[in-house]
Amino acid sequence: MNTHIAGSGAGQPTVRNHRNRAVVASTVGTAIEWYDFFLYGTAAALVFPHLFFPGQSEYTGVLASFATQFVGFAARPLGAAIFGHFGDRVGRKSTLVITLLLMGVSTVLIGCLPTYSSIGLAAPILLVVLRVFQGIGVGGEWGGSVLLSMEWGSKKRRGLMASWPQMGVPLGLLISTGMVKWLSSASGDSFESWGWRVPFLASAVLVAIGLYVRLKVLESPDFTAVKREEAVVRHPLWDVLRHQWREVLAAAFVRLSEQAPFYLFITFVLTYGTSHLGIARDELLDDTLVAAAIGLLTIPLFGHLSDRYGRRLVYGVGIVCVGAFAFPYFALLNTRTPGLVLLAIVLSLVFHDMQYGPQAALIAEGFGANVRYSGAGLGYQLASVIAGGPAPLIAAAILEDTGSSTGISLYIVGCCVLSMGALFLIPKRAESGSAAGEGRATVPRQEAGEGSPSSPGSTKSP
Repeated sequence: MNTHIAGSGAGQPTVRNHRNRAVVASTVGTAIEWYDFFLYGTAAALVFPHLFFPGQSEYTGVLASFATQFVGFAARPLGAAIFGHFGDRVGRKSTLVITLLLMGVSTVLIGCLPTYSSIGLAAPILLVVLRVFQGIGVGGEWGGSVLLSMEWGSKKRRGLMASWPQMGVPLGLLISTGMVKWLSSASGDSFESWGWRVPFLASAVLVAIGLYVRLKVLESPDFTAVKREEAVVRHPLWDVLRHQWREVLAAAFVRLSEQAPFYLFITFVLTYGTSHLGIARDELLDDTLVAAAIGLLTIPLFGHLSDRYGRRLVYGVGIVCVGAFAFPYFALLNTRTPGLVLLAIVLSLVFHDMQYGPQAALIAEGFGANVRYSGAGLGYQLASVIAGGPAPLIAAAILEDTGSSTGISLYIVGCCVLSMGALFLIPKRAESGSAAGEGRATVPRQEAGEGSPSSPGSTKSP
């Protein structure tokens, strides 16, 4: 990287411009990816059981619909592995362009998909295939977008910088929920015939915007330095699994208290509220919109607080809050009182944001820059298999078996207990204010180039 970009003297404004561009590109692209992913979850709760799994009992249809949603979660680690490899070898920017295209095309095709009444069993099969591609796309997206933003930031503000792409979650949730609500109202009784398709087809426009923004951003300084110092690893995924598998597992389990409850709070709540409590669909969607809008403030706030007080402290407080709220959450929902239902949904996502804000930096700082995409991405996405994917299925099964939310609350508390244990296993080098050199690279010297040092954000492997 030349000195003008590196940020000395008169080059500072240019550095700020590129930093801002990286933040915008990461956040906008991630918002589009999560718009696509959340849109599926909303449709899976509201319309897919009738359109793709007809002739079943209500419970069986919901379970089958959530099962197709789980397939996307199961595919996310595969996306993290594939794009993590290329992200650590080719660069963050190139992989992010591909993941955005993969996600966008899959989502548009879902909007074009014939239903069971038109093509029979082929409809749910094609739905599952497209959901797999969605999962692969979003699985490769997170690592690159977080790193592109974080690695352009200063070491003392990495919690805040890494939290900006995390805002793609409330942005995507806000846009997808808003689109479904608007189309539900505009199409009326035709929502299940054609109205639900429009938000999926609209993804084409959003992807075009995302590509325009991402193609203008420069590669991150950390990866540029990795290439300059010839520290690129031949097999980054294998290297991480061989040397830092504990960090990968800790990253996955520390997300249990964040991801499993989150998909109960935004997806299962639609089924629970409409079918079990008889709350109007639009009321729940409105409440979700309010909570998502608040997340635009709380996620960067908690990312910033992690820079000041430490990732572990802020994250740990978030775990405790989610666990403590598990029973009050359903108690508030069960009142069916609009104000209390809104309070339940808003607080649930605020407590989620206490973890999600500092989470990206907490996980990513545990890996060196030349294996960071693979290590952080894989650890993050493995949680999809053990937390986010099965959570609505588990909750639906508990509700069907017991007719009560008590078991679901206990499930949330159990996730929090496991996450708190994993939090203590996260390396201390991932704490707030840690230098980039505290992340371990696990790069054998002969693979990093003869006599070359490890990448920034790395130390040499022993």
